[in-house]
Amino acid sequence: MRKRREKQMPVRKSKVKSQRSKVQLKTQKLRARKAKKSSLALDVFDTKGKVVRSVDLPKEIFGAKINKQLLAQAVRVYLANQRKGTASTKDRGEVHGSTRKIYRQKGTGRARHGSKKAPIFVHGGIVFGPKPRDFSLKISKKMKRLALFSALSAKKKANEIKAVKGLDNLEPKTRLMVDVLNNLGINEKDKNILLVSSGKSIKELENIYRAARNIEGVRIINAETLNAYDALNNKLILLMERALDTIKEKFIKEGQDA
Repeated sequence: MRKRREKQMPVRKSKVKSQRSKVQLKTQKLRARKAKKSSLALDVFDTKGKVVRSVDLPKEIFGAKINKQLLAQAVRVYLANQRKGTASTKDRGEVHGSTRKIYRQKGTGRARHGSKKAPIFVHGGIVFGPKPRDFSLKISKKMKRLALFSALSAKKKANEIKAVKGLDNLEPKTRLMVDVLNNLGINEKDKNILLVSSGKSIKELENIYRAARNIEGVRIINAETLNAYDALNNKLILLMERALDTIKEKFIKEGQDA
């Protein structure tokens, strides 16, 4: 007797599709996590333009959420605090001249006037002119720090950050610094570079400043005084290798203490 073949229950297509979609979602999440981890790695170049090694950047600083409103506020406060507010004009009481009435009040057929220091006359006082005032605005330390993290994260996302090793040993000569920038593939036409130094030693800062001060489009700043405006107002941030450690020590430690 032949054995009867057992009928196999058909597998529903919807179940298969749902299982596939779950697997695909898991793989996509894993890929996204790997991409995030790899995106926070930064190549360190030497002065000859060769990649020496790769450095993992802190997620709190270079992988932060970009807050555009906070960035706009930080930039507005920074620019307002740069205004000196020293513009000043003289009103009719401060202008040099006689206070004598220039002609009699009635009977001349002309408009009545007092002294020649009135605003209507040449060399008279200024009406509602500017006076020295304070334009400064305030922003909390936490907001400053978060704005800086947003700016650096935006720069990292746009691949506008480079790390360099060996600048601290560079002689204070402009020609050598120009060679370093050319080796790093930086165009002379598009030069708008923020060079961030570690600022650990005065001699190091002095050598770098002397080497780069005559190059058009290069600004030098200490890592401890880095802010959101300076981080955004350039086409490339050139970080010294030890400046990364200074940024970590300065800003992450501040956040933990606050």
